[in-house]
Amino acid sequence: MTEPIELSYDRDTLVVAGEPSTCERLPYCQFDPRTGKHRAIGRHYRAIVEFLRREKIAYTDRARAWEPTEWKLTSSREPYPHQREAVAAWWQAGGQGVVVLPTGTGKTFTAMLAMAKAARPVLVITPTIDLINQWYYELSAAFGVPVGLLGGGHYDLQAMTVSTYDSAYLHVERWGNRYGMLVFDECHHLPGPTYSVAALAALAPYRLGLSATPERSDGGEVHYPDLIGPIVYRKEINELEGEFLAEYRTERIFVDLTPEEQRQYVSLRHQYKQFIQARGLRIGSPAGWQRFIIESTRSPEGRAAFRAYRQAKQLERTTSAKFEVLSRLLAQHQHERIIVFTADNATVYRIARQFLVPALTHQTKTKERRLILERFHQGDYPVIVTSQVLNEGVDVPAASVGIILSGTGTTRESVQRLGRILRKHGEKQALLYELVARGTAEEYTSDRRRQHSAFKPTPPPE
Repeated sequence: MTEPIELSYDRDTLVVAGEPSTCERLPYCQFDPRTGKHRAIGRHYRAIVEFLRREKIAYTDRARAWEPTEWKLTSSREPYPHQREAVAAWWQAGGQGVVVLPTGTGKTFTAMLAMAKAARPVLVITPTIDLINQWYYELSAAFGVPVGLLGGGHYDLQAMTVSTYDSAYLHVERWGNRYGMLVFDECHHLPGPTYSVAALAALAPYRLGLSATPERSDGGEVHYPDLIGPIVYRKEINELEGEFLAEYRTERIFVDLTPEEQRQYVSLRHQYKQFIQARGLRIGSPAGWQRFIIESTRSPEGRAAFRAYRQAKQLERTTSAKFEVLSRLLAQHQHERIIVFTADNATVYRIARQFLVPALTHQTKTKERRLILERFHQGDYPVIVTSQVLNEGVDVPAASVGIILSGTGTTRESVQRLGRILRKHGEKQALLYELVARGTAEEYTSDRRRQHSAFKPTPPPE
C-alpha cells in the first residue's frame, strides 16, 4: 500500500513527504536534495491539495494551522449592488482575485463581506500605520471579536489580524500557515521583490486584493494572478458617480511664469537637455531616468545638469502665479473643506506658513495627524495642505475641494487625489482644480496624469 503524502510547513515553504513517484506527480513540487523531500512555495498549497483530492491520493495535512472560522457581521448595513457583485465575482473565481473600486465606494465593507463568505482566519495587510488603525477599529466594530495587530510596535496574532506590508514580509515565517485568507489592501504595493514574498510564502487559499488604482508604472500588475489572483471585478469613478460617490467636476487652470522665471527656466532646461543629448539618454522610461541619475554622478557636468533639472522642476511647481491663484481659490471656497496637494514637503510648509493652515507630511506624528483630520472633518480647520500622505487610504469625507498645486505624472496619484474628495457627505458637489505652469514640462506631466476616464471633459457652464 502506498504511504500517504504528508504536508508540513517549514519556514516559508510547503514540504511534501511520501512516495517519490507520487510526489513527482504533484504540481509545482521540486525535489530538495538537502532533505530528501519535495518542496513548493506556500502559494501553491491550494493547487497541491486540490490535485491530491481530485486524484484521490491519501494525504495528511500538517501544514495548515487553521480551521474554518465563522465571522458574523454585527452591522445591519445593506451592501450596495457593486459590493454584492464584487464579492459574487470573487467567489465565483474561487475566492482569489483583485477587486477594483474607487475610493469612497466601500472597499473595506466589501472585504468584510468576503471574509464572512470565506469563513477562515484572516490577515489584512495594509501599507501604512494609519490604515492599520483604521482597519482595526472598523473590523472590531463590524465583527465584535478581538483583532490582532502586527506592526507599529505591536505583535499580537489573532484569528483576525491587521498588519503592515513591512511587518507581514518580515514575520511571514511565523504567520504564513496560520491564515486561510489574506486581504491585500492597496494591493498595488504588493508586486516587487520584498512585499511579494509575504504572498508567495503564505499558504492561504483565499486571497482578496483591493485597489482603486491597480496599474503600476513598472507594469508589476502582471504579477497579480501569481500573488493574489486576476482582476475579477472593476468599477471606475464615472460609473459610480452621483449615487455612490459625490458628483464632481475637474478644472485645469493654466498660469504663466513671470518673465524672470521664464528666463531662468529656459536656461536651466537648456543645460539639462544639452547633457542628456550629449550622453544619448532617453528619459521617457524608468530605465532612461535611472541612466540619467547614474550618469549625473560621474562628472561635474552631470551634477550640474541634475541640479538644473531640479531647479527647473521647482520653478514650474512653485511659480508665483500659482500662489496667487491658490489665494484666490481659498477665498472663493472659504466656506468649504479644502485639501491642497503638492509634490514636496518644502512647498507644503511654505503654504502652511503663508496661509496659516495645518500641514500633513510623513513627518507629522500619528496623534497630531489624527487630531488635524478630526478638526478638519468638524470644520475647525477648513483647509489642510499635504504632499503625499493623503494620496491613499485616509478617510476625509468632508473634503469637497481639492487643489493640486503640483504632483507626479502618474494617473494613480491623480486618481487617488481625486478620490479624497469624492466620498459621499450630505449633498456636496466635489471640485478638483489642477494648476499647471504654461509653456513648461508640467503641461506634458498634466496630460499624462489625466489619462484616466475619471478626468472626463467638464461641460461648459450654462
